[in-house]
Amino acid sequence: MKVIAACLLAVLGGKISPTAEDIKEILASVGADADNAKIELLMSQIKGKDIAELIANGMEMLASVPSGGGAAAAAPSGGAVSAAVAVEQKKEEKVEAKEESDEEDFSFNLFD
Repeated sequence: MKVIAACLLAVLGGKISPTAEDIKEILASVGADADNAKIELLMSQIKGKDIAELIANGMEMLASVPSGGGAAAAAPSGGAVSAAVAVEQKKEEKVEAKEESDEEDFSFNLFD
């Protein structure tokens, strides 16, 4: 992952086609070890390809990957949010009701 991140940082830094040396230099600047095998593998896979196109293609592929769980769990709908708010309001009402009943308990006379 760090090799890919270093490659993308090189692209963001203005290198249209980063080299293995560019990646090694970025990794060395942050004190990370450069694994030559991983760097060479990445370089062979992206050789002659546009990084922006690779990212766009990857995003399309990720769109079809299930993210586990329902849509409401990933991004709550308006109904789920309003239900959560209603539950929270009920909890607050119960707390307020307890406070009111506590006040009533203090109205007794100790000497009766």
